[in-house]
Amino acid sequence: MTKTLTFAVLHFSVAFTVTYLLTGSVLVGGAVALVEPAINTVVFYFHDKVWKRFEAKKQNALNAITA
Repeated sequence: MTKTLTFAVLHFSVAFTVTYLLTGSVLVGGAVALVEPAINTVVFYFHDKVWKRFEAKKQNALNAITA
């Protein structure tokens, strides 16, 4: 979960900075920085869980071949 939270902090910062630079608006930058990274962070958390499951299945298949 720590990995997900640090990713979220970085993502919020990048989203705000890019949006602010494009629009010049702190309000729009803040809104985008709250909505988009929050959704993306949740998606990343589940993506990471699925990816770990995929890696475990791949490792189990390799272990079965070498056993």
